[in-house]
Amino acid sequence: MARPSSNLTMFHEDFAKAKHIAIITGAGVSAESGVPTFRGQGGYWRKWQAQDLATPEAFSRDPSLVWEFYHYRREVMRSKMPNPAHLAIAECESRLSKQGRSVVIITQNIDELHHRAGSKHVYEIHGSLFKTRCISCGEVKANHKSPICPALEGKGEPDPSSKDARIPVEHLPRCDRRGCNGLLRPHVVWFGETLDSDILTAVEQELEKCDLCLVVGTSSVVYPAAMFAPQVAGRGVPVAEFNMECTPATMRFKYHFEGPCGVTLPPALERHESEAI
Repeated sequence: MARPSSNLTMFHEDFAKAKHIAIITGAGVSAESGVPTFRGQGGYWRKWQAQDLATPEAFSRDPSLVWEFYHYRREVMRSKMPNPAHLAIAECESRLSKQGRSVVIITQNIDELHHRAGSKHVYEIHGSLFKTRCISCGEVKANHKSPICPALEGKGEPDPSSKDARIPVEHLPRCDRRGCNGLLRPHVVWFGETLDSDILTAVEQELEKCDLCLVVGTSSVVYPAAMFAPQVAGRGVPVAEFNMECTPATMRFKYHFEGPCGVTLPPALERHESEAI
C-alpha cells in the first residue's frame, strides 16, 4: 500500500474539484485551544479520569460530583477561543457556500468551538457541554449560564485535595419546563451510551455524498467515528488526514499532513487560483 502523500499542490487539485467536503474533527483541534482532553497520562480531574465520571452509573450514584466535573469544564471553556484550525474551517465553509459548494463539519468535540468560530453546518455527534437534557421529561435545551445553578458557583476545582461539594440533588440544575422540575444532566454521550440515531443517519448521508473528506485532530480510535473516513476512502474518495502523528487509519488515506492542525490546515483550506470567484 502506497504511503499517503503530503503534497499540498496535489491536495489543492482535489480540493478545487470537490463539491461537498466533509470535515471530521476530534480532540486534537480543541487541544490546540488549550482545552483539556482528559485522555492519556495526566488526564485527571481530582483523582478521577473522565471515564470514571462520564457514565450514566456515575451520575446515578453521585450527580453532585458529576455536575462539579462538568461545571468545571464549562467554566474552563469560557476562557478558551477558537484557534486557526477552527477559523480556517469556518472561513472555508463560508467561502465555498458562495461558490455553490458545501462543507459539513462532523465533530466528536463537545466544546462548541466550531460554532464560535462561525461554522454553521455542524453535527456534534457526542453532544455539547452547553446543552442539558432533563432525565424526567427528556427536553434538550441550550444552556450557557455561568454558573449553571447557584449551588455550583465556585465549585469544581480540579485540585486532587479539593473536597467534593456534596450538593443536595434538589439544588443541582433542574428543568424549568412548566410542571417538571426534573434533574438535568449534561447533553453529552457518556461511556456506555449509544449515539443519537438521527444524527448518525444524517452523518452517514453526508459522508455518502461527499467527494472529499478531511480528518482533523482525531486519533481514529473512538468508534463509530473511527470508521467514517475509512469508509469514505473505501469508495475511492480522497481523504486527507491532518494530525500530530500517524494513526491506525493513516495508510488508508490519500494524504497525511503531520503537525499541529492550526499550522497545517489553514494553508490547505485557503483560497487559491483554481477557485471560482
